[in-house]
Amino acid sequence: MKYVPLFILLLYSGLTYAQTTGGTQRPTMQKHAQQVVAFQQELNAEYRDSTRTPLLVAERSTFTGLPFYPINYAACVEAKFEPDSLGAPFQMQTSTVRQPLYRKYGVLLFTLEGKPQHLAVYQSLDLQQNPEYRDYLFVPFTDRTNGHGSYGGGRYIDLRRGQIHQGRVVLDFNRAYNPYCAYGGNYSCPVPPAENHLPLLFGREL
Repeated sequence: MKYVPLFILLLYSGLTYAQTTGGTQRPTMQKHAQQVVAFQQELNAEYRDSTRTPLLVAERSTFTGLPFYPINYAACVEAKFEPDSLGAPFQMQTSTVRQPLYRKYGVLLFTLEGKPQHLAVYQSLDLQQNPEYRDYLFVPFTDRTNGHGSYGGGRYIDLRRGQIHQGRVVLDFNRAYNPYCAYGGNYSCPVPPAENHLPLLFGREL
């Protein structure tokens, strides 16, 4: 089915960049701004590339760039990672009938907007079979901006296992991105599980 390899392509583009900018300590404000701008430029380049873009043909000629929220340094946080070695594989709901197998890899604990928050981290069993994506981790989430400034189906953050050191990892919501389903087309995109809802109003990509 066409949407499956294109979805994998989306994962690859995000992972390639995430792998080179990981760390366990939050960067300085200046360095962070540079990293987020570079991330935004990489996304825009992907959407301009006819071999990777999810945009419909009619939209490509008028595409000038994705709309971004202002960079928010406070939305880049250091999180504690608690592994989950007992999580059984489960079928994750998607925007189609496809139900890929994932397992809960662990939980991220952090403070955002002055309140303790948590998000589950998932690992795809399908990608475990591919050496190129074996260390891929997936953080899908929803928040109160969905349908009111950001995509209604939620957004994703990509991580690599190598970014987690001594139970700590940097979690940057400025790097959250929309799934391809936000732009139409025949794509199969995971739906963030209910446990990954944040009762907050913030965002990055409209």
